[in-house]
Amino acid sequence: MISAVMFVLAVATFAWGLSLAAYRWVALNNAWPMGAWQAEWPLMPRLIGLGTVGVALISAAALGGAALPLVLLLGLMGGVAWIVLLKVAAQSALLLAPVAAVLTLAGWLASG
Repeated sequence: MISAVMFVLAVATFAWGLSLAAYRWVALNNAWPMGAWQAEWPLMPRLIGLGTVGVALISAAALGGAALPLVLLLGLMGGVAWIVLLKVAAQSALLLAPVAAVLTLAGWLASG
């Protein structure tokens, strides 16, 4: 049961981190609105996003088996959907990605 929860957390962490890291580029190319962090401090959301992607990949690798390629595939699809379908809601990844990363690390440390 814990591995299923960890898998879902890893996918969510990867998707929201990817969304956070890529949103500024997509928003600039499509003239979409950006929040203050994306517009004024573009490096911070990108670093947070890449950090959470790293946490997701490490967690997926620790799960073993087919978890890593599945996290990559499902996380990529989730990140693209989060940006394209939700546009401005992608800004919520600023809150969701770090929370998911902390929960992923906490679950990984508690189960190991």
